[in-house]
Amino acid sequence: MEQHKGIFLESGTNELEIVEFCVGQNKFGINVLKVKEIIQPVKVTNIPHAHPNVEGIIDIRGEIVPVVNLGTALGLDLFEDPRSEKFIVTEFNQLKVVFHVHAVTQIHRISWDEIEKPAAMYQGLENQVTGVVKIHDEMVFLLDFEKIVVEINPESGIHVDQVKKIGPRNRSTKKLVVVEDSPLLRKLLQETLNRAGFSQIEFFENGKEVFSYLQTIVNSGKAIEDEVQLVITDIEMPQMDGHHLTKKIKEDQTLSILPVIIFSSLITSDLRHKGEKAGANGQISKPEIVKLISKIDEVIL
Repeated sequence: MEQHKGIFLESGTNELEIVEFCVGQNKFGINVLKVKEIIQPVKVTNIPHAHPNVEGIIDIRGEIVPVVNLGTALGLDLFEDPRSEKFIVTEFNQLKVVFHVHAVTQIHRISWDEIEKPAAMYQGLENQVTGVVKIHDEMVFLLDFEKIVVEINPESGIHVDQVKKIGPRNRSTKKLVVVEDSPLLRKLLQETLNRAGFSQIEFFENGKEVFSYLQTIVNSGKAIEDEVQLVITDIEMPQMDGHHLTKKIKEDQTLSILPVIIFSSLITSDLRHKGEKAGANGQISKPEIVKLISKIDEVIL
């Protein structure tokens, strides 16, 4: 999988590859870029007083990694055949986490514009699902793995109080455009950026909406640099991902002056070159909000 992933990263399209897996009778997907490897289940060491969704810990080549039972986390029944169970070893938000699933089926390559925003009716899963895509006449749900981990370990998320580390801040008149599909993270980013002195912030749910918004400004005859001073974007979003958005902005003659900062759980040493190739002015890993604010200061102040 490592070799396959490296090839995909060079494509530079509005596409992603997902590993399809099963929990209970439902099919789910995880971005290949989050997956380090898929292994057979091994013996798990229990942790006293651990979160109910955490089975315990395992040793992967000398590194201690927690194991999260997705069946428990999602409230879904066990799979009928334990022999098909797998451990998906992941890395995001600068954390390594193993997810215990009931089966891994295949890898699909799809376009972000095929992914729909989840409706509030998916068997109680709507709080855990970031998107849904139809593959071979079946619905595959894309899970919010960051949210699942934050519910287990709140310290791994964004905290407004972290801004206090920066010290006193003056109010800024700069206009920021922030692209983030998670309602929870949009709320946290607004509170945090407001605390950092930024009050003029426009939020969007995906890159397609933002690019249309920026084009509308240009088509009205206004200079883009007078209306927007910075774009901050996530990577994983339905319709248009952050890398593709960044590339489109930087390749557009009227928009290329806009600085773009990518703020994502997928900023790792293995994947950083993808944002560089797209033309990003900065890349900060979630949940490092203090580093994000420092990068904003560096880019536009």
